[in-house]
Amino acid sequence: MKSLLLIPAVAVVTALSGCVVAPPTVRPAYVAQPTYVAPPGVVYVQPTYASPGPGWVWEYHSYYGWGWHHPHYGWHRGWR
Repeated sequence: MKSLLLIPAVAVVTALSGCVVAPPTVRPAYVAQPTYVAPPGVVYVQPTYASPGPGWVWEYHSYYGWGWHHPHYGWHRGWR
């Protein structure tokens, strides 16, 4: 008799314990940025150290010169 009560309980648990499996999203660790072209009359200077992280782009600043810039965090090492 107890096994007859157990069967519907197992069926309900099995029916309600669904699991959705999504394939993992693979993002590249580094996205190559296009080569930055210096403004007219400005000499291009190559970076002296690696990029601080994803999203940083080697750009020219009119007052400080060349440096790493992030659209959200601004200039690396405190440039404003």
